[in-house]
Parts: sequence; structure tokens; C-alpha cells
Amino acid sequence: MSEANTPATDKVAVVGAGAFGTALATVIARTGRSEVTLIARKRDVADAILSRRRHEDALPGIDLAESLLATADPASVSTAGIVLFAMPSQAQREAAQALRPYLAPGADIVICAKGLERGTGRLLTDVVAEELRDLEVSVLSGPGFAADIATGLPTAMVIASASAERAARLATALSGPTFRLYPSADRTGVQLGGALKNVLAIACGIVEGAGLGESARAAMIARGLAELSRYVAACGGRGDTVRGLSGLGDLVLTATSHQSRNLRYGIALGRERRAAQPTVDLVEGALAASVAAAEARRLGLDMPLTFAVAAMIDGTIDVETALEQLMSRPITQE
Repeated sequence: MSEANTPATDKVAVVGAGAFGTALATVIARTGRSEVTLIARKRDVADAILSRRRHEDALPGIDLAESLLATADPASVSTAGIVLFAMPSQAQREAAQALRPYLAPGADIVICAKGLERGTGRLLTDVVAEELRDLEVSVLSGPGFAADIATGLPTAMVIASASAERAARLATALSGPTFRLYPSADRTGVQLGGALKNVLAIACGIVEGAGLGESARAAMIARGLAELSRYVAACGGRGDTVRGLSGLGDLVLTATSHQSRNLRYGIALGRERRAAQPTVDLVEGALAASVAAAEARRLGLDMPLTFAVAAMIDGTIDVETALEQLMSRPITQE
């Protein structure tokens, strides 16, 4: 690799100027260690960020870092040593294809979305790596709402790479006083935790919407985590990964805060006692439930909560029937 083509390790590009991408860009820029460029799809968004230090549509009322750069030119990724893909999960493949001509050899790609590819059910790291074969693809996940990150509230998340050394290097490069990343070498476990906790958040929403009580919610979280651990291990990840930030931490946040779209969808489902048609791009758990249920059956895994949520979303059973089936299951050791 020639020196001219070597990406600068102190330059970070964040592609996607939604709430989460903007929050990540501003919190990394505030460390002062890196030149950070936020790449928006629309020029007027980039211009507003540069002139007013605000992105009112994504993060209303929140001041962004003074040093944050913004542009609508995708070629701006060409000098970045770390490129964060902060677009929605279903846009990751298309974005990788579009950015491929501009990305520098040796750049680190970090996926900052939670979900599985629609149609294939594949992990996002596999999807992007297929398009960017010569680049290393990592993933950032865990409990963190965009507004909390952008306003400097303490937030801890996980960054997972193919090697522990790469994950540690990226964690050091992107962490700051209020934003801490923990490195992991379990990309499978981290991604499945981020995707499938949305299914369990829908289950917790159903509990809330149906008025079943906080004890039932606690049971959903605990038993759901056990299901998730079995699923991760069967898919080649480490089962204990889900007991960390990218599993339990993210699940507690998503299953208890009304900022969560998946929780709100579950609440509506619980109140109506039947499935509302979800917008899958926004309610990732609706897609993940179907994918995980099908894969669990193929693997011979017992995942009653996941099966129940998938069936309720499909309209196969109603809330009362699902609850009756769950409560009448054979009693076994925990």
C-alpha cells in the first residue's frame, strides 16, 4: 500500500446523518483526537450543521461539537482511517456498494446498526464484508439512545471485531470522557444480541400493553435472555456475550424505555390483542422474530418466547392464546 493511499488513523467519517450517526459523530469529535466528518445524504442538512451547529430534525435542541465537519460528498470517506456506517440496517449493503469506489485501502469499517438483512437473515458484518472484501468490518452495538450520547450523558457500548487487538484499537480511538466502548472479538454474539433483543422488547411491550404487570416483564427479560444465549451459541457465538452490554444491557434499555420503537409496537399489540402492521424498517424486532424463529426450528432450538412473538406478529395466535401456551409449558429446571 502506497503512502498516498494509506488512510489517516486520526480521521473518522460517519456515514448517515440520522439521530444515531449525528450523535456518534459529535461525541467522537468532542474528544479532540480525531478530525470527524459527518456525511449526510442531503446538502441542506450538512449546511445547517456547519452553520448552526444543530441538526434539529434528528436531535432537536442539542448543540453539536464545534469541530464537527459535515458534507454531502461521499468521496469525503477517502481519507478516513475509520468509517462508521450509521445508516439503517436495510441500507447497509446498498451503502457499501455506493461507497466502495471511495474507501481507502486499509480503512476500518464499523457498522452502527442493529438488525438482520431482510430476505437473507444474514448478519450485517457478513453483508458488508461481501461487498467490501478487502476491508475489515467491525460492529458497534449496545445500550445507547442517540440523545443521551449527543448530550454527553454517560454511555457504554461494545465494539466487536474479528480480532481482540483490532477491537481494542478501535475502542481506544472512538471512546471519550462520556462515551466508553468495550472491545469484543465475538461479532456474532454482539450482533445477534443487538438484533434479537428487539424481539424480546416487543414481548415486554405486549406485557405492558396487555396490563400483565411488572413481574411478567421481569420474567420475559430473564427467560428471553436464556433463549438468546442458546441461540447465539448455536450460531457460533459465545453464549456469555449476551450477559454483557450488547445483550442484557441493550435489552434492559429497549424493554423498559418508551423511546424504543420495538417496545411501543409491542405495547400497541398488547392493547389491541392483535398484530398491527409494522414498518419493518423502523420495528426491527418484527423482522428479527420471523428470521430467528425459522432458524431456531432448523437448529432444533426451543425458543418459546421468540416463537410466540413471531406468531403474534404473523397473526397466527392472539395474546391470550400465546400467554396460555407459555404458562402451560412443562415445568423444568431453570
